[in-house]
Amino acid sequence: MRNSSEAATPTSMSVEEIIEGSLGKMTCRQILQAILACIATIFDNQQTLISVFTDAHPPWHCTNNRECTASSNICSLPRADWAWTRNKHTTIISDWDLQCATSFTKGLPATCYFFGCLLGGFTLASLGDSSLGRKNLLVISCLTMSIAGVASGLAPGFWWYCAIRFICGVGRVSITVSSLVLLSERVGKKWRAQIVLLGFISLTIGFLSLTFIAFLARNSSWRDLYFWTSFPGILYAVLIYFFMFESPRWMFLQGRQNDALNILNKIGSTDHLARNTLKVEQGLPGNTNTNPFSSIKILVKKRWAIQRMIVTMVLCFGVGMMYFGMLLGVGRLGRNVYLSSFFNSLISLLASLLTYLFWIQRCNRRSSVLGFCTVSGATSIASIIVGKHHKIIQVGLELIALFCAGMVFNISFMYVVELFPTCVRNTAASLARQATIFATIFVPVLVVIGRKNDMFCPTFFGVTIVVCGLLVLTLPETRGKVLCDTMEEQEVTAKDSGFCGCI
Repeated sequence: MRNSSEAATPTSMSVEEIIEGSLGKMTCRQILQAILACIATIFDNQQTLISVFTDAHPPWHCTNNRECTASSNICSLPRADWAWTRNKHTTIISDWDLQCATSFTKGLPATCYFFGCLLGGFTLASLGDSSLGRKNLLVISCLTMSIAGVASGLAPGFWWYCAIRFICGVGRVSITVSSLVLLSERVGKKWRAQIVLLGFISLTIGFLSLTFIAFLARNSSWRDLYFWTSFPGILYAVLIYFFMFESPRWMFLQGRQNDALNILNKIGSTDHLARNTLKVEQGLPGNTNTNPFSSIKILVKKRWAIQRMIVTMVLCFGVGMMYFGMLLGVGRLGRNVYLSSFFNSLISLLASLLTYLFWIQRCNRRSSVLGFCTVSGATSIASIIVGKHHKIIQVGLELIALFCAGMVFNISFMYVVELFPTCVRNTAASLARQATIFATIFVPVLVVIGRKNDMFCPTFFGVTIVVCGLLVLTLPETRGKVLCDTMEEQEVTAKDSGFCGCI
């Protein structure tokens, strides 16, 4: 009788204990699920940076030997005196005769895209924490972005094109956040950094593959580039809908204990659990609300959470200004946009590999962010000082600035994931990413201004990332700590001097 009574006694375990016990050892199924999740960022980065090629000013040449020279302003030349070097339909500039349009007009499609990202982020940010979950939000976002990408290639005119790019941005904004949060929540603490590395490598692969496709299509229509990068995204969205699993952490916190255990059994192991007598210590009894803004309400109720959110958003704004400013501006490595993009993507890949194979496991988040922000800003500003006399050194300094900005860009995501509990993590990560996107709205215009004044962009971007990076001193350190799941756990851990402490 005693043994029977003990067997009937519920085994009380925390969500963290269940996750670590089930997913602490990496399995083939976990790796396959991680690969499925991280592929999404390939299509995300392709759509984000596709304007580098589709909206570029294509090369041209003189057709006679009169007053036309390579340095002439084509807007002041008779149309018969010059011609496009490649196919007229290579970019929207030549296709729609926008070569003499204002800088604002030329940058408007990219600005509309990022403005759509901004609006979509504030609208969809909390859906991953509330009614939809990580997986469903990823499916809907990827499908919307890819369909809008196809529609971009079918746009009949410039203003239609701008409108469709806006819709594409609205759909795209949650993809990377949902993908990376899924990656971080479906493994144990030991493998978190390594598995999230896959997501950032995929981001770089997106840029590399886009450069390769654009090079192959350099003599084709810009519309083909949209088709070749968008149709695979539609197929991918269908694939993950049927074959990818939801985050078990999110399911636990939604009160769906059996569903969470079923997923853990499929991708990990639940042999250590007596499922019929298991009692989960942390559920979210009041968190089964399907209100899409419920997680935002939870976030803003705590003063420490608001303070932490504001600091991370300002930090991400500065990082986004520098990182995407250099990527969208394709640096200043010369006139060959394909070679410049290739070098930039390699630098981004190197930053991702170093971040997650070495830096995350061994170095503090706060001091790393501060150091890389400072070096990135300093080298960017220094590049304009030596640029007039030492071109090679200038290019080297710019690559260092981009590398450091890439390191901060990678580290800051992991930092945000660790700073906020599971119940608001997707929302917090989305809002931090929104700050990055807000910075990119201004980047196209700033890059155009920088073409007329070589000192403007390096100085502006450098000062911005340094000033914003200093605010990281107000955040706590998070390296080597477990993820908190609820706001209450966050505060309890804070009292024990854990990483979940308040600011």
